Amino acid sequence: MEKDMKKTIITVVGKDTVGIIARVCTYLADNGINILDISQTIVQGYFNMMMIVDMAGCTRQFGDVSDELTELGEEIGVVIKCQKEEIFDKMHRI
Repeated sequence: MEKDMKKTIITVVGKDTVGIIARVCTYLADNGINILDISQTIVQGYFNMMMIVDMAGCTRQFGDVSDELTELGEEIGVVIKCQKEEIFDKMHRI
């Protein structure tokens, strides 16, 4: 089952406001993207969230999802970045 997954790392950073998690999670659910793990924190009014998601159930292209999450971030006043797991892993190797 693990091999069928299309893991993606999503990060969300910005000033904390009401509804950030709700808007991002609604977008993911509407597009068949499953949240595998999520971590969020707020430090001195700044919101930071990292999610690992599985895009195997999504019929949309990765680039389209990434672009729409970027647009969603602009709407709600945060920066949303989306990276495929294999790229993320290669960037963070020692």
